Amino acid sequence: MMRMNKKIVVIGSCNTDMVVNMERLPLPGETLIGGKFFMNPGGKGANQAVAAARLGGNVTFVAKVGNDTFGQRAIEQYQAEGIETRYVVVDGENPSGVALIMVDAQGENSIAVASGANAQLLPPDIDRAAEAISKAGILLMQLETPMRTVDYAARIAKEKGAKVILNPAPAHALPDSLLRNLYMLIANETEAEFISGTQITDMDSVARAADIISHKGVEHVVITLGAKGAFVKEKGSYHQIPGHKVKAVDATAAGDTFCGALCVALSEGKSITEAVEFANRCAAITVTRMGAQSSVPHRREVNF
Repeated sequence: MMRMNKKIVVIGSCNTDMVVNMERLPLPGETLIGGKFFMNPGGKGANQAVAAARLGGNVTFVAKVGNDTFGQRAIEQYQAEGIETRYVVVDGENPSGVALIMVDAQGENSIAVASGANAQLLPPDIDRAAEAISKAGILLMQLETPMRTVDYAARIAKEKGAKVILNPAPAHALPDSLLRNLYMLIANETEAEFISGTQITDMDSVARAADIISHKGVEHVVITLGAKGAFVKEKGSYHQIPGHKVKAVDATAAGDTFCGALCVALSEGKSITEAVEFANRCAAITVTRMGAQSSVPHRREVNF
């Protein structure tokens, strides 16, 4: 059994989100007038770090930002959230990451990302954070930084005894070496289809996808199902955890909130199903609000 440890290390991306809220998303080549614009700190890694911190986690963030206003503001914001930032590296050659996001009246979004410094988060940056990783109970990662860095960090963290949790977003082919080092994979339906190679149409096919992924070496598989909740394969057991009915305003960062929340619950010694129930509750709050980090709830807002 792995040791109980409340420390969470998040390795991942840091972006500034530039958001336009529209009645509908434009078609290719179409210009729509009348949207509302705002900026919000984002990036899947940062969103998950902020979610974990707001929900009670002891969080260290490993990332890379540009030597610019966006990067400086991001670090200040993480520190204000109580996140340890000593391993957020400032890159003097590349700009901070930026995401351009359009959101329609139903809460659906379309996102384009310029990675900038995120693409330069490399294995030597992981080595610099080795002390934090060696003391962590959980390492949480996504795929907005180089795959070789994610693969390298997973191996190092597992060797140190941490539970390595991957949110494979955006969808990407995953090397077997990475999958074998995962304690848990948290994927949405699209990502689960991509990794498993099987189409998801109903709960039976969700279970099939989870089986295929687990057979690749992943210890536990969680497939998020939007408003329907989440499906869990916990070794040989299967669980469907229902979602919460809410009026969706913006789905941005709902998956990131889910991941951060789940890690916090696990770090507090909760079971996997309890952790998923908590994550569902937190993600449901997120979709009722606009923006990425601005929509992430605090622990006091969640009955858990």
